[in-house]
Amino acid sequence: MTTRLYLLLVLACMTHACSVEIPRHAKEVTLPVAISPDYTGITIPYNIAPLHFTILLDAEEYVTVARGTRSGSLIVRGKEIHFPLKAWRALLLANKGEAILLDIYLKRAGEWLKLPRTRNRVSPDPIDEYIAYRLIEPGYTYYWDLSIRQRNLTSFEERDIFNNRIYPQSDQRLCINCHSFQNYRTAHMQFHGRGDRGGTIIVKEGRPIKVELKAGDLVSGGVYPAWHPYENLIAYSVNQTGQVFHSRDPRKVEVQDLLSDLILYDVDRNTVAYIAHDSCELETFPAWSPDGNTLYYASAPYTPTFANRSRDVIVHYKEIRYNIVRRTFDPISRQFGDMEVVFDAVRLGKSATLPRISPDGRYLLFTLGEFGTFHIWHPESDLYIVDLQSGECRPLENANSSHVESYHSWSSNGRWIIFSSRRDDGSYTRPYITHFDGEGRCTKPFILPQRDPSLYGKLYKSFNITEFMVEPVTTSPRAFANAFKKEAVQARMTR
Repeated sequence: MTTRLYLLLVLACMTHACSVEIPRHAKEVTLPVAISPDYTGITIPYNIAPLHFTILLDAEEYVTVARGTRSGSLIVRGKEIHFPLKAWRALLLANKGEAILLDIYLKRAGEWLKLPRTRNRVSPDPIDEYIAYRLIEPGYTYYWDLSIRQRNLTSFEERDIFNNRIYPQSDQRLCINCHSFQNYRTAHMQFHGRGDRGGTIIVKEGRPIKVELKAGDLVSGGVYPAWHPYENLIAYSVNQTGQVFHSRDPRKVEVQDLLSDLILYDVDRNTVAYIAHDSCELETFPAWSPDGNTLYYASAPYTPTFANRSRDVIVHYKEIRYNIVRRTFDPISRQFGDMEVVFDAVRLGKSATLPRISPDGRYLLFTLGEFGTFHIWHPESDLYIVDLQSGECRPLENANSSHVESYHSWSSNGRWIIFSSRRDDGSYTRPYITHFDGEGRCTKPFILPQRDPSLYGKLYKSFNITEFMVEPVTTSPRAFANAFKKEAVQARMTR
């Protein structure tokens, strides 16, 4: 059977074989289309999972129609809308580059009402099939129940990459964090485990080993990673980090770096060497350009005025601000060039962190806050973008909200951005997706679809460090657990 014939048959079944009828002679009303999540006026990839939602208006009966502007429709009864997976996929594929129109009918006092029609564009740009993220309560020191999960974006399939509950005893549980992949693929990846039996898990060709990256005079082991796009090299920041809790400031906590540098870890040779080691700079959050010839990172000019550095940072924390900088890199000689400022946030009285370069190398995406490094706790934090060709910098319009926008990741084709936002309640970090047109513009974001549309109101966990992948992680959680049980391989310091 040809693909075209298959689609015609599926679309025919969607339109005619459904027992639910569209209400006739419904009265059109101007009530707002109140649904949760808000899947109205958005652009979606043609391969995304069904957008399940709940109608927030009271009524005796409900009928919802999702109709393609080219062909096909889905009709669903009830207040909570679930679209059949296969029929949904066929509807989006048949209307790729067109739109899906949403009509919602309510029956009140025996009369059918029709809400205003909404329209969602179906982009011909596919989204990467997988994402990875950490699920964590939004706390400060507790890590009894942590997991790094992977999710198939074309369905609702989800499973653990690693879960710290694999260890039955509390004193063996690890704080797991900072997963990272080489060029969207999972044969080479890494993540940290902190605490008893801790270390950095390095996966090379699918085989995990535990490594101790703290060597020589480094202030810590590797913290924030960036795997080179084609070499077995990982740039890390090494950070001496502390938390300060406020008694009066509306911000609950401030996470600060007392010391931070950048290092380069050679996976094959198991060696580390300094990239940036300046006592008057705090360097963090490395990110490679797609061609692997430039390393971007955030760097704060900082010279303490007190002899006690920890006290100085606590007192002057609102004065510590980061620029986005870069260094050229020669993959053959493994040498870095001099630091060059790309975005001078300090001059503007702002702080810029988390640089990420688009896959075509044209755009720099980062977060901008008033001060500091850990913007997930800063409500004013927004996403900003720099056109590296023209130098123009501006907010990523349509993406930002009145609350936190933070960690972000480009899809492999550069047409989708997934980012962290606390726009829903100010406390829980959730993943939002926006389409990027390649010319600096993005569309209204939508929250990651879930099988249960009420999940976000019941899941008391934040989604942390959401990263795109083009394939699933195949290394099993048990294999990672066995690697953690072994002694760490000590990295060697080189100059």
